[in-house]
Amino acid sequence: MQWLRHINYLINRWRKLFKEVRGEFIKTYKVVGFDEKGVEKMGEKPSDFRYDTGPARVPWAAVGESYNADDVIELIQFLFQKNANDYDNVLKEVEAAIRRLSNVSRPPGKLSLGTKVLELEETVRDYLGVKHCAFLTNATAGFEIAYKYANLRPGDEVIAPSITFIATISYPLSIGAKVVFADVDPRSINMDPTDVERKITEKTKVIIPVHIGGWPVDMDPIMRLAEKHDLVVIEDAAHAFGAEYKGKKVGTIGHFGVFSFHEVKNITSFGEGGIICTDLPIGEDFGKCRFLGLDLSRKIKNWLYDVVALEGKYGPFVAGNSSSTEIQAIGLLQQMKRLDSIIEKRRRNAEYLVGRFKENDAIILPPMDDHEIRSAHHLFLLQIDPKKAKGDIQVLKQKLTDRGITNIPHFAPLYKFELLKRMGYLVGEIEASCPHTEEVFNHRFTHLPLYGLNEEQMKYMADGVIEAVCEMQQDI
Repeated sequence: MQWLRHINYLINRWRKLFKEVRGEFIKTYKVVGFDEKGVEKMGEKPSDFRYDTGPARVPWAAVGESYNADDVIELIQFLFQKNANDYDNVLKEVEAAIRRLSNVSRPPGKLSLGTKVLELEETVRDYLGVKHCAFLTNATAGFEIAYKYANLRPGDEVIAPSITFIATISYPLSIGAKVVFADVDPRSINMDPTDVERKITEKTKVIIPVHIGGWPVDMDPIMRLAEKHDLVVIEDAAHAFGAEYKGKKVGTIGHFGVFSFHEVKNITSFGEGGIICTDLPIGEDFGKCRFLGLDLSRKIKNWLYDVVALEGKYGPFVAGNSSSTEIQAIGLLQQMKRLDSIIEKRRRNAEYLVGRFKENDAIILPPMDDHEIRSAHHLFLLQIDPKKAKGDIQVLKQKLTDRGITNIPHFAPLYKFELLKRMGYLVGEIEASCPHTEEVFNHRFTHLPLYGLNEEQMKYMADGVIEAVCEMQQDI
């Protein structure tokens, strides 16, 4: 009988454990739109306030006007545009099938911040190995959240690389903070940590390294400086989703990492989108940071929720609105499945170009992957030695353009824009403080594409670069 009591004990234990796990499952998924059986439905407690009241005699749905078959057909025609004579016939078959499908289906209960956004965020957390992340409208919104956490105020200083996209510094400029431009490492065009150290002052609050072209910034000295001076580090990893630095994914080394999934990036979320990630406790409130500080777990008298202040490093801050959609999340989830193969193809193309460019020592070879550093290979950095090439990059750029080879330095030094001049930045002084930036931008570098090219196009591009440099050397 002892063995029977033991079996009963185990059965009861397993029943209790099952109930606990099931209870947690229901509690979690009711929030995002599942019933007790795990079936998706209009949630009793939506993930954001969108009037999804759940089952009722007179319900108030989250989606005011659902998309119909005609809308979906129009979307398909946009995503799969005419490229062959048989297109119209095939499209008619697709239209008929979609209309039949619409008669046996129902629309989604939510179009934004629902189950697909949550699934994407979980997938990204696992991929990056971080505690928290949030899917946003774009990377610029991610920078804003991170800057607000740092409690950036007018007069505070942010150290940014001299060469990057304006989105990197748009929030500091908008509130009257001062952007201090760090010179670049002439080999990678990334922020030079040595110059960052020279430019830290008592007013510095943030360092924002940018992984240009997908090549990682040398983060170890940046993080040592941040620890020494108690600074917030925001990694602008817009180009670098999937890159690695010394065993860690780029974007997970600083206090925040921000990624872009704009249409030009290695993968996209239907044209726009961003991710912010962190291991800091503020990550638990990313949902509120993303949607105006709404806290559905708290209420004020006679109302459904409270609006809370978010806790930054030195005090509260006000949340913005950067809500993302379910469709965007689906797009990014699908493309993430191909990310490794996409980067690998870009890597092979970069290796091919490096192998070809060894033919002429006037071409400076870019840094390439090793056992510690792995690029996302968003862009190929093409540099020349003006003395050996007997001309500078402006001449080479024109020769490549004449051959039909697209090349773009991608970003100009930010301090040269009219916006900065109007805000009182002294261009001459900044130029003098960033000598490498002036040299590489005016005389040495541009970028080449790495993806969407077949073998013939890759060969033509490599041949064209080598021929153009040889022409420059012979013209003198």
